[in-house]
Amino acid sequence: MAIQDEEPIRVRRPQALDQMSVEELAVYIGQLKTEIAACETEIERKKAQKRAADALFGGGS
Repeated sequence: MAIQDEEPIRVRRPQALDQMSVEELAVYIGQLKTEIAACETEIERKKAQKRAADALFGGGS
């Protein structure tokens, strides 16, 4: 049985895009870009952690 160290991702859905103003859409895009950057940072952190573990324990494929 695998240990799960990750929590499920909760996605907050905005109102329908066609009901949002241009300004609201611009703010929403900014929020999404911030979330994407955070996800990319976390991916790199996890990759580095895996590389370190592989180097220490001789794993990897």
